[in-house]
Amino acid sequence: MLLAAGGGRRLGGRPKALLDHRGRPLVEHAARVLRDGGCSPVHIVLGAAADSVRQRADLSAYTTSDNPDWAQGMGSSLRVGLAALAGSGADAVVVALVDQPGIGAAAVARVVAAYEGRASLVSAAYGGRRGHPVMFGADRWADVAASAEGDRGARAYLRRYADAITLVECGDVAEAYDIDSPEDLHRLE
Repeated sequence: MLLAAGGGRRLGGRPKALLDHRGRPLVEHAARVLRDGGCSPVHIVLGAAADSVRQRADLSAYTTSDNPDWAQGMGSSLRVGLAALAGSGADAVVVALVDQPGIGAAAVARVVAAYEGRASLVSAAYGGRRGHPVMFGADRWADVAASAEGDRGARAYLRRYADAITLVECGDVAEAYDIDSPEDLHRLE
């Protein structure tokens, strides 16, 4: 699942999904990373400028949901995405963020490879620190959704179950920076 609903408040209201990266919208790059890392199907949660994102980005290979409450933060997008996957038969979901172009398919594949069943709780790590992407087994979705709020997403849940998280080191294959401010835009190609 790709969380791509943010409005880019710190970027002057430029939705991150529409930022140019390698000549295409960042949302295309991030969705392709999930697919190439072994996730199928890939579900994208859109919010800010969702119609523009759909017009400009080629999302035809992916499923999308709209988060009408995107301005409330990442937690609401995580809830929308998990609700869309409920009943899908999926055993787990890998959650990635649209604004982390330094995380590629190799990191996603490592997280996917650590799957241990419907109770899986796996996180990429960078120098031993938890980061994205994160895998939640389906047995955890209801509790994750219940705890997801504001811009913190699943942070409280992950803190509560820190001892259960399988950390997968990805620092050698990815960089976990975010595109949050105009000063970060130089990281986009």
